[in-house]
Amino acid sequence: MFILDSDHLSILQRQAPTAEFRVLADRMAGHPSSDFFVTIVSFHEQVNGWRAFVARAKDSAGLVRGYAELEGILSDFARAQVLPFSTAAAHIYDDLRKGRIRVGPMDLRIASIAIAHRMTVLTRNTVDFERVPNLLIEDWTRRENDTFGIS
Repeated sequence: MFILDSDHLSILQRQAPTAEFRVLADRMAGHPSSDFFVTIVSFHEQVNGWRAFVARAKDSAGLVRGYAELEGILSDFARAQVLPFSTAAAHIYDDLRKGRIRVGPMDLRIASIAIAHRMTVLTRNTVDFERVPNLLIEDWTRRENDTFGIS
């Protein structure tokens, strides 16, 4: 079972014909859709980003775009399997914070959810997530034989 971090989720949402999108989509096609989850934390991140965009909009076109993106996020998450930030995840999060792991709070919350559910996080942000003990991570925007900076 896999959790799509916000960066992998964004690649899928954009559906741009990039190499990253193709590699990610191809790898996901090898699994049933029921294997993939997103988190309420990613929803929080995306809503905050577009809410800020709307607040900064200088004209009606900016408002229309911002609200359309918010509507798209709502639709995407309504169709997805969304994992909550549960009491179990909160306990893991508190323990990780006590360990002073140098990872941002949103990523640490996603990691806590993944650990609570024993799931693998799919992310390009391997540098930060590697700091979290007991967390399984993979970057599915790279081909399977690519390495993380190892030559």
